[in-house]
Amino acid sequence: MELDFERCYRAVDSRDQRFDGWFYTGVTSTGIYCRPSCPAITPKRKNVRFFPSAAAAQGIGLRACRRCRPDAAPGSPLWDVRADVVGRAMRLIADGVVDRDGVPGLASRLGYTERHLHRMLSAEMGAGPLALARAQRAQTARILIETTGLPMAEIAFAAGFGSIRQFNDTLREVYASAPSDLRTARGRQQAPTGAGTIALRLAYRPPLHAQALLDFLAVRALPGVDEVRDGTYHRGLRLPHGTGQVALTPADGHVAATLRLADLRDLAPAVARCRRLLDLDADPAAIDATLAADPALAPAVAAEPGIRVPRAVDGFEMAVRAIIGQQVSVTAAQKSLTRLLQTPTPTPTPTPDRVDHEVIADGVGVSRQQPHDHPGAGGPGAGGGGSGAGGLRGFLGAEELLALPDSGFGMPAARRETLRGLARAVVDGSLDLAAGVDREDAVRRLLALPGIGPWTANYLAMRAFGDPDVLLSTDLAVRRGAAALGLPDTPTTLDGYAERWRPWRSYATIRLWRAA
Repeated sequence: MELDFERCYRAVDSRDQRFDGWFYTGVTSTGIYCRPSCPAITPKRKNVRFFPSAAAAQGIGLRACRRCRPDAAPGSPLWDVRADVVGRAMRLIADGVVDRDGVPGLASRLGYTERHLHRMLSAEMGAGPLALARAQRAQTARILIETTGLPMAEIAFAAGFGSIRQFNDTLREVYASAPSDLRTARGRQQAPTGAGTIALRLAYRPPLHAQALLDFLAVRALPGVDEVRDGTYHRGLRLPHGTGQVALTPADGHVAATLRLADLRDLAPAVARCRRLLDLDADPAAIDATLAADPALAPAVAAEPGIRVPRAVDGFEMAVRAIIGQQVSVTAAQKSLTRLLQTPTPTPTPTPDRVDHEVIADGVGVSRQQPHDHPGAGGPGAGGGGSGAGGLRGFLGAEELLALPDSGFGMPAARRETLRGLARAVVDGSLDLAAGVDREDAVRRLLALPGIGPWTANYLAMRAFGDPDVLLSTDLAVRRGAAALGLPDTPTTLDGYAERWRPWRSYATIRLWRAA
């Protein structure tokens, strides 16, 4: 990706926070790289280089600024919404695919050879998949080093490094400090949270209309899976190495995330999924500017800036919710989903004792190690059957849904068989519902399943796959919202009118729902 020097330099010169995560500023005279908004730099033009990723800056020997912490900036909205191979690769890397399956696994998921994938990522990001994954590991390790008392060997394993030597070498190169020096420089204090928690600050680009997100999630919450309470969204998680729970509390400039994980290797995937759920890597200034150009939407945008698209932590869960929600009210769908979840499922196999950890990122904390049976423990298949602390658990997995008896569905036989067809496709690998999926291919495969029509496939494209440009023009609530704003309210006429909202029609859909 080519970066326009003059535009980037103006953003740096004005300390414009809107560009944090879009690019990184390297200062060759000091050997550091920063966020565009870093207050510590006033670089001369001849000493400045701009990079599309932190990994690219690290690749020429620059270290991360200790003041602005550029590796903890909001993610790039460009890679968050792009549907091409590079965008998909960035989402999969953030979800930890390289750490779990290596570059061959990433390339296989994307349908390209390793060599061609490396070439594409290097051209766009200035670094290959290994370097991009390495930058993420370094950030995870820094958080654990600076805020816990964990042994360095355990941190290296949790962050995804293959050896202690690789861990030490990477941190010396990225931060110009030995791991022990990072810990000494930061210092530690007693964390305010209980045992078994990891507390993080998830940055976003303001504005964020937090209440709209909480309202949307609250009305669709399922007993035992998720809930909104006292301004905080709580839910259970199904993660690659086990289960977990998260509490997300919107605050000024960040979302406070308190995670409880059965396995610390799931830290990076859990963070990526929480960011995706709340659409924290969006660029609200660009979105709102486009929608506010329409006089019909301008008052709503002015009254409620920063509306996001509530997305998903689990593609299969969102698909089940969408199928059950076809042509019924939200209340009726919740009743059917609740019955489905309350049907007994096989008990997951217990996991070995775990270690409790307390972590405060961008803050302080300690580690309190106590072997115990983690209440949310379980492998990737653990979900509907096992519950975590507080009674929250992940949604049903595909295998668990297939094991349910007919009586557990509480819905017409055709819809029950649609759900089973979906689950079979996920289990046999013919349907991928992960964040890095090819959106167009996934929609085609969904439409090929009996009982799934355009509304369901497009709803999943918007919420599970992160497509920013979906208009659900046949949706009754969308049409009511359009009518309330004086807009055309038939599918054909609304589709035509909505061309002016491209490429942000998913965000217009949320606003029309609110108008209804």
